[in-house]
Amino acid sequence: MSQAERSASIINTTFVRPAAFYINGFTNIPHAQYYYVFLCFVYIMTVVGNGFLMSVIYLVKTLHSAKYMIVFSLALTDLCGSTALIPKVLDTFLFDRRYIVYEACLSYMFFVYFFASVQSLTLLIMAFDRFVAICFPLNYHRIVTKPAVAVMLLLTWAAVLSLVACMAGLLDRLSFCGSLVIQSFYCDHGPIYRLGCNDFSHNYNAAYVFLITVIFLPVTLISLTYVCIAVALSRIASGVERLKALKTCTSHIILVGIFFLPLMATNLAVMTSYLHPNTRIINSTLTHTVPALLNPIIYSLKTEEVMRSIKKLWKNLRPNNTN
Repeated sequence: MSQAERSASIINTTFVRPAAFYINGFTNIPHAQYYYVFLCFVYIMTVVGNGFLMSVIYLVKTLHSAKYMIVFSLALTDLCGSTALIPKVLDTFLFDRRYIVYEACLSYMFFVYFFASVQSLTLLIMAFDRFVAICFPLNYHRIVTKPAVAVMLLLTWAAVLSLVACMAGLLDRLSFCGSLVIQSFYCDHGPIYRLGCNDFSHNYNAAYVFLITVIFLPVTLISLTYVCIAVALSRIASGVERLKALKTCTSHIILVGIFFLPLMATNLAVMTSYLHPNTRIINSTLTHTVPALLNPIIYSLKTEEVMRSIKKLWKNLRPNNTN
């Protein structure tokens, strides 16, 4: 037997794929179940808010525009992302089913990361929409068309699918010969790959690529678009027009802050220093759940166009209700 064959044989005999992982969750926190009840409430409101917004966009033809294609995509990913995460978290901790099969754990991680990443890049597409609307208003309907937005959204989903699938595939290369306790509230990528007994440098590098691609690159590009928007607004002579244009950006800026700031803080703290698992769990759960709850309220349901559409739908439904 050659040296290469002996090395391969040793690797194969020492490779360990566990039957299941154990999700640890909070440690030494009394009455933690109340926090999960709070998450249940957040999930219900997220489903109601995003489901209602998608229904309004679907039913009102005046909202069948490029801008509301992006809004619909964000609402859909918010709904799917919360559904991928919260019900399983509730099942894990409220019913004490903390063991999760290996394959199910990787699938769990894939869907949570996938929808969170699509949310991030959808916020970037929204920033592009606002950039064109304010900096090139005369060419807006020529640049931001439904086919163009559809292509951007499809490319976003395809790129994220490839990236997250690569991360999940790299986890499958690891051997887990020690602890199988995941120090998180779900099958989180970082806590999983750190349990590996063999070299997990590729997983570490993949985590950095993910961090740059899904968090720091969108934040940088969004910041650049708002620098351009600020320059364009400074050239508007009328204060009323400037304020009107600024109002269209305020909601998006709030969404960006709510989504990215906790995510950046948590990931930077994990990669550069020690972060207590309980702190990481609280930050991560709120980062994954609260933006999905607030997005439809902040960005869409309070806008005049959507409110007019809701009133129009209500007027159309009233005769049916009286009959």
